[in-house]
Amino acid sequence: MDFSKILVPVVGTEADDEAIRLACQLTKKAKGKIWAVYVVTLKRSLPLDAEVEPEIKKAEDILDRAEIVAEELDHELETELLQAREAGPSIVDEAVEHEVDLILMGIEYKKRFGQFSLGSVVPYVLKNAPCRVILYSQYAG
Repeated sequence: MDFSKILVPVVGTEADDEAIRLACQLTKKAKGKIWAVYVVTLKRSLPLDAEVEPEIKKAEDILDRAEIVAEELDHELETELLQAREAGPSIVDEAVEHEVDLILMGIEYKKRFGQFSLGSVVPYVLKNAPCRVILYSQYAG
């Protein structure tokens, strides 16, 4: 299956690197476009344009890492830093805006209350995505 436009939400885990690599492979044949997006989630008490410097610095570092991983595979990607109340709707909005064929999310194995958990962002994206979604889960062994 060829994809010409892929959105890869990143959060700073090793799974992000693998998701970027996979996106590069999936778009290679079509010489497609990849967007890496990081969403800084803001508390409701803050305005959406609040300057949250430590979070912005962290996000920029994570997006820089995504660019490096793509460059290693001789692929360019665009990065976007967003600020929002919730990450899920922002990711879906970006997918709509860029008319992507695929959202590729790298996820880590997490337990919450002793059970495997996808958190709230992944289920939201799966339910509301305007395109296909692939979850890349890191091996938990």
